[in-house]
Amino acid sequence: MITSNPFSELADSIPPSAMKTYVVVMVLLVVGGTILDMLHKQSAKYFFANSKKAQANATRKVDSGTKMSLAVKTVANEVLTSSEFANVRRRQSHLLTMYGFLLFVITTAVLIFKYTGSGVEAPGLIPFLWHLGALMLCAGGYWFWFSIRVDVAAEGVRWNQFNGRGDLFILGLLSTATFGFLWSLFQAMGAGAFSTLLFALFVLSSTVLFGSVYWSKFAHMFFKPAAAFQKKVAMADGSRENLPDDYDLSDPKVQERFPDIPQYMGTNPPNMGLGIKAEPPRHY
Repeated sequence: MITSNPFSELADSIPPSAMKTYVVVMVLLVVGGTILDMLHKQSAKYFFANSKKAQANATRKVDSGTKMSLAVKTVANEVLTSSEFANVRRRQSHLLTMYGFLLFVITTAVLIFKYTGSGVEAPGLIPFLWHLGALMLCAGGYWFWFSIRVDVAAEGVRWNQFNGRGDLFILGLLSTATFGFLWSLFQAMGAGAFSTLLFALFVLSSTVLFGSVYWSKFAHMFFKPAAAFQKKVAMADGSRENLPDDYDLSDPKVQERFPDIPQYMGTNPPNMGLGIKAEPPRHY
């Protein structure tokens, strides 16, 4: 089952052209929703204004080579490995969900555009990756929803309590992957009417997921890398996003400016407790 193209059998009742049109419409909804989100929140305007402000406060010039290095670090850390998550469980859940979503979406497009209605059978690896992506997405998403969702840890909100737009994105992801995988399973088992119902729920879920970009947190996937890169540039050029400078605490001039440094930051500071380390980082 997991090595067969679930969209091939579907082509007997739904024209491949209709499937391709649906995928294109979903892409347009994502693009349009992201643009509307940017216009509504003025995200692009904020980034450009913040960039100009940082340039005005910069104490040194960052050359193109350094910017390229920072871009590579941003991709490697914030994008590919999500290193910004200090909570290991949250990070693992996020990576499972992210890579599962990418596998699921990319292989869906490949299976529909290249191997559905073309007379060419899809290599077993591609449908396998489609099913694997759905399972990874479900594993990471359900782990997040039932175990490490922030409201559950911090506010005791029940798992079945829907918190409006904040939960729209993750629930759209979970329902799309769940109904898609179950539809493929029951279609392979020959459960005609039930598999049709699951397919309808799969289409409905994916339509809600991609059609609700303007109201959900979907667009943050595109903003997060840009914000992380801008932060790295601000730290490199000395503007530091209007944060205080890093001082050399052993410098007599700094100690003169901040007289309490020797007392609290000296070689033998008093015990001030565990602070933020008093409890494990269960929240994010």
